[in-house]
Amino acid sequence: MTLTKLRASLARGEKAALAAALAGIERDPDGAATADLLDAAHNDPIARVIGLTGPPGVGKSTLTGALISEYRRLDRTVGCIAVDPSSRRSGGALLGDRTRLGTDPEDAGCFVRSMAARDRLGGLAGLTVAAMVLMRAVYDVVLIETVGVGQSETDIAGTADTVVFCVQPGSGDSLQFMKAGIVEIPDIVAVTKADLGAAAQRARADVKGALSLAEAARGDWEIPVLALSVQQRQGIGDLIRALDDHAAWLARTGRLASQRQDQARVWLVEAIRERFGREGVRRAGTIDLAPGTAPFGELRAISQRLL
Repeated sequence: MTLTKLRASLARGEKAALAAALAGIERDPDGAATADLLDAAHNDPIARVIGLTGPPGVGKSTLTGALISEYRRLDRTVGCIAVDPSSRRSGGALLGDRTRLGTDPEDAGCFVRSMAARDRLGGLAGLTVAAMVLMRAVYDVVLIETVGVGQSETDIAGTADTVVFCVQPGSGDSLQFMKAGIVEIPDIVAVTKADLGAAAQRARADVKGALSLAEAARGDWEIPVLALSVQQRQGIGDLIRALDDHAAWLARTGRLASQRQDQARVWLVEAIRERFGREGVRRAGTIDLAPGTAPFGELRAISQRLL
């Protein structure tokens, strides 16, 4: 399937075409047709990509569902990747997060795909980047909900344009947040369950203090720390505005294109390392992507050279 045909199918409300395209990528990730489709999608993006991350139980799925509803109310099409824990028996996604999203399966403007994290420790599934690139070329907004981060699970920062880090009051999350690695992830912080009152305000203050550690790397972007309560419908509009502001800042400063290209280069190196190990990366030589170059065809070419 070509990108043009996929877009035409989705315009007719045929979501099954995207499901088939994603299945094809999973079935033949190294094929020429897959590389051509993903390179075309990488070179013609439409959506902004928003990552939602944070510890398990913080309310990421509930917040993701609220964002889908609000974006659909604003008449924006939405693709969502929900990375779920894996079944030890089958290796498949347990689908717990997807069931909490509350989306309408008949809504042609919304597509949700669950993926199993399996043995990856970065909070994302192995095919998340490919699925994101494809969805980014056919929807207005792409949401990626991670399986739940610990100190090592920071892959989302190398995949999304804007990262929302979710903190739950009274659970020690703000202390975890202050540890190296986590504090460098977010562009926006959402303190969930703000209806808890004083505990939410304490968590918000703790996070604001921790953010001073990362300010130097953010340029003139001041990370908003928002208090949200999805149950009370409180703060969702503020989050949408903060997301819009960050998207505008990325475009205004020219960071969006350079950030995406850096992410593509890092993904290419990691994909080679995953397939061929450190020795494969050494044999591949200097791995770089010229501006505007897509990584998927490059990965296929390097893989064929190394085999």
